[in-house]
Amino acid sequence: MTLRPLSRNPTPSQHPTPRLNPLKAQPRLKTVQAEFLPGGRRVGFYPGTFDPFTIGHRDITLRALAQFDELVVGVALSAAKRPLLSLDERCSVIEQTLLPLCPGGKSLRVVGFDTLMIEAARKEGAHCVIRGLRSSADFESESQMAAINRQLAPELETMFLTAREEHRLVASRIVRELLAFGGDINPYVPANIARLLLSKAGKRPT
Repeated sequence: MTLRPLSRNPTPSQHPTPRLNPLKAQPRLKTVQAEFLPGGRRVGFYPGTFDPFTIGHRDITLRALAQFDELVVGVALSAAKRPLLSLDERCSVIEQTLLPLCPGGKSLRVVGFDTLMIEAARKEGAHCVIRGLRSSADFESESQMAAINRQLAPELETMFLTAREEHRLVASRIVRELLAFGGDINPYVPANIARLLLSKAGKRPT
């Protein structure tokens, strides 16, 4: 990384020091940090098991993408959870869902990982981890996890995005339960994912 030379400090008589509003100083610090990323690109990492990837996940992804030059959706293996879809299936179907929605000038990638989340984020060159929040309970658990991640990887920030009102009740767990008992999953997952899930369950898509 090549550092730009520092300019000489102006004398007080030439340029009086402005009074800074402390509430407005923090965003500027984040901008300066982003300038020192490789190529000056802002890279975000959105991790999850995504079993399955819901319309809520899709919304968080697209909103997060607006804040970064590149967004990496990290799909965790999570073998202990015995997911409905394999890691390859989840990565493939999420790509099919998201790539057509990626606006010009942005970069969106979907990768699988079976490591600590912070290790996967570092590998992808991310400086910020994105987490979606549906409730106050989510905030409590995610805040604790963010604090642990900050100790392990101080260079990684965490960005919380709250779910839209219409997505507050949309959860992968609910989709799995609906699928198991013959409920309608179509309102909660993208169409291509609904077709895959129904096919895996031996049911005819509606």
